Amino acid sequence: MTAATVAPPRTPPSTSDTTTTPRTRGDAAPWLFLAPFGVLYLLFVLGPTAYGFVLSFFDTSLVRPGLGDAVGFGNFTALLASADFWSSLGNTVRFTLFTTPVLVVLSLVLAVLVNRVGRGNRVFRFAFFLPYVLPSATVALIWMFILTPDSGGLATVLGAVGVDAPSWLGDPDWAMQAIAGVTLWWTLGFNFVLYLAALQDIPRELYEAAAIDGAGPWQQTARITFPLLHRTTALVTALQLIASLKVFDQIYLMTMGAADTRPVLEYVYDTGFTDYRVGAASAASMLYFLLILLVSGLWLLATRRRDREVIR
Repeated sequence: MTAATVAPPRTPPSTSDTTTTPRTRGDAAPWLFLAPFGVLYLLFVLGPTAYGFVLSFFDTSLVRPGLGDAVGFGNFTALLASADFWSSLGNTVRFTLFTTPVLVVLSLVLAVLVNRVGRGNRVFRFAFFLPYVLPSATVALIWMFILTPDSGGLATVLGAVGVDAPSWLGDPDWAMQAIAGVTLWWTLGFNFVLYLAALQDIPRELYEAAAIDGAGPWQQTARITFPLLHRTTALVTALQLIASLKVFDQIYLMTMGAADTRPVLEYVYDTGFTDYRVGAASAASMLYFLLILLVSGLWLLATRRRDREVIR
């Protein structure tokens, strides 16, 4: 009998013998997915912004071909000396002060209350968020009917109790407040949803532990809810601040450019498309863009500094 031969054990291949090939296809996949957005962003955001920056240094007009004569900083100098620009800026700041604090505080309060509702909270979510999905033209038509003097819905209600309703949109003392109230009703749902999502991320164990220690609902809200929502509050305030500074639709549709309510963006629109001075309108746009960027940057820096102090 012959002894069976045993094959020697196989040794795993050395890692030094294997060569790795770069995953070029995998590395290119994210760029391929980003390409459509990148092209659209370049064509409709970065491109027009750069072109508007160039136009701001020329005496460009819609009734003349080409860029026109180069004026350097002349458009900016004339803009800073324009009383209409400063008036529109004051109207925009006034609208921002009327809307931003109320929208932040009211949406936070409503979100906390709805979050504590057990059954039926979906009804409140739907009711608060529904106006936000309406187009600006629809909102303007609804509220122009309600605020119409003498025959409007609000005038009818006030007349039933013996109160004479003012001309909400025609009186300079009431027009901006009326538009701010319409904006509150229209845009409250967006901030409300952001706060409600943040509230649902807070662990319920914190409230249970606080209840065991004897903390009531108000103490739980003051000591747990509000501190844990400071990041969301910073985000909501920044978004609302930018949105209020960019107001245009509802004011233009409801007051048709009245001087007492005309915001900066309507001033830009009138300068460019009514007076045909595209260069001056571009200069106003660039200056206002820098102003919004400065305000937003200062707010974000302030909130980050507060976060560092809280962490310490």
